[in-house]
Amino acid sequence: MMRFYSLEKLINLHDGYRKLFKIDQHRLMLMQIAQELYLVESHCPHLGHSLLAADIIGSDLRCSLHGYQFDLHTGNPTSINDAPCRALKSYEIVYQQREVGLIF
Repeated sequence: MMRFYSLEKLINLHDGYRKLFKIDQHRLMLMQIAQELYLVESHCPHLGHSLLAADIIGSDLRCSLHGYQFDLHTGNPTSINDAPCRALKSYEIVYQQREVGLIF
C-alpha cells in the first residue's frame, strides 16, 4: 500500500534549504535551489559520502569528497574522477495541501 510521507511545510522552504530524512531504508535530502525543489538520495553513490555540504555548480550537485558531479534534473553523473559511478537516485516530489513529501 502506497503512503504519503510529509517532509516539510511549504512555508519553511527557501533557496538554500537542505534537510536530510530517513524513511525506512531510504536516506533522502530535500533541497531548494533557484526556487526549484529537488529530492535525491542523501549520500554519493560512489562511496556513500554525505551530500549535505555538496556544492552546487550550475545544475550539478558536486560531492565534496571526490568531486563527482550529478545533474540535479536527471541524476546522471556529469563528472567522474577515478571509477565509474551510477546515477544519483532522485524521487518524485508530491505536494499535498500545504506540505511537500513523497509516496512510497
